[in-house]
Amino acid sequence: QVQLVESGGGLVQAGGSLRLSCAASGSIFSINYMGWYRQAPGKQRELVAEITSSSTNYRDSVKGRFTISRDNAKNTVYLQMNYLKPEDTAVYYCDARVSSTPGAYAYHYWGQGTQVTVSS
Repeated sequence: QVQLVESGGGLVQAGGSLRLSCAASGSIFSINYMGWYRQAPGKQRELVAEITSSSTNYRDSVKGRFTISRDNAKNTVYLQMNYLKPEDTAVYYCDARVSSTPGAYAYHYWGQGTQVTVSS
């Protein structure tokens, strides 16, 4: 089994910054993909940013403000969020695709979510 634990959410004023962390633990051989999603009340979960061994990808509304990075030695992904806006308010979820043994299928895991609230 694999567990993802997020941290770093909170309440911040518009224009402020937060840094989210997501640490994966458990039966891990390799992590092929890590990403951050968010879900605001009454809305569907949406991709915020994602990272693989060769690329990163961001939704248009966060480009230039958010940066995703990864520490492979710690099996941790980060999301640095700058110039936050009230519309960034949501529960942020970490996502990882993990193989537990060499050549094994990469299963999909989610964290429990961390609340980010941006006040105007």
